[in-house]
Amino acid sequence: MSEQIMTGQPVIEFHNVSKIYTLYRSSKEQFLSLFFKPKGLKKHKALDGVSFTINKGDAVGIVGNNGAGKSTMLKMITGVAFPSEGTVEVKGRVSALLELTAGFSDEMTGRENIYLKGLILGLEQHQIEEIEPDIVEFAQLGDYIDQPVRTYSSGMKMRLGFAININTKPEILVIDEALSVGDASFKQKCHNKIKDLIASGVTVMFVSHSAAAVRDVCTRAIYLKKGKLVYDGDVDTAIKLHDQNK
Repeated sequence: MSEQIMTGQPVIEFHNVSKIYTLYRSSKEQFLSLFFKPKGLKKHKALDGVSFTINKGDAVGIVGNNGAGKSTMLKMITGVAFPSEGTVEVKGRVSALLELTAGFSDEMTGRENIYLKGLILGLEQHQIEEIEPDIVEFAQLGDYIDQPVRTYSSGMKMRLGFAININTKPEILVIDEALSVGDASFKQKCHNKIKDLIASGVTVMFVSHSAAAVRDVCTRAIYLKKGKLVYDGDVDTAIKLHDQNK
């Protein structure tokens, strides 16, 4: 079922995409599979023949129960996973709010990690220097920004990770439940920043179990069930279908 409205320039396209994972019984069995083909292993189809187009500036929520294929879809958009069947096309620089603290060095300061993460994300030195003040202001870590990250709480690391990713001027922003960062005021600050990015033309893909958050951020929603795309269109309709099939 689809009510997708085609406007603007396509930036993400899934063409009949399926993703099949092999379920290993142990890490040893997984390692041995590099050399031998084990018999009797189960397969799990995380995505099953999924097709859709996301246009520049779209803000799209992805809803569905655990195991529906939401995270697998986002991993394909970010280039972490690849389809077993079909094709995925992504046009534009992607910033992902998935593993917010991935790539941090615990021995480096928060400020040094801004540069480290920026380089990992493909930015040049002068580009990182331009956005450093915005990241520092957004993270609200005070003097801790110049302390080793190993002294940070998990919440402080998440705030720094969010601040870096949200300020790298992405063309496509991928979010997986990242808005649970920090206290209520910081969460609202994150919501407001994402809305500003959407208003500026950034394309957003947003996975959340919060219907209120999806309604607040998104203008379109995709409902996945057991790896299949069930509905693509109006946000309230997608959430209603999801609620009816929990």
